[in-house]
Amino acid sequence: MEENKEITPQATVEVIEFGPLRISGNFTLKDLRRDSEVSPGEVWLCRCGKSQTKPYCDESHKK
Repeated sequence: MEENKEITPQATVEVIEFGPLRISGNFTLKDLRRDSEVSPGEVWLCRCGKSQTKPYCDESHKK
């Protein structure tokens, strides 16, 4: 039987009600379409589909 080991998350994903996804922590964001890779520490990703800066949120959901 395996021991129950405590896992320390490297990233946290927060779902904002009627808003974007907030991802924070130690993670890598890969954009395969643009062949880019960044480790921003925090990012807000669009869920509504209205953002002009997809995949990033530009707060278009508030309009």
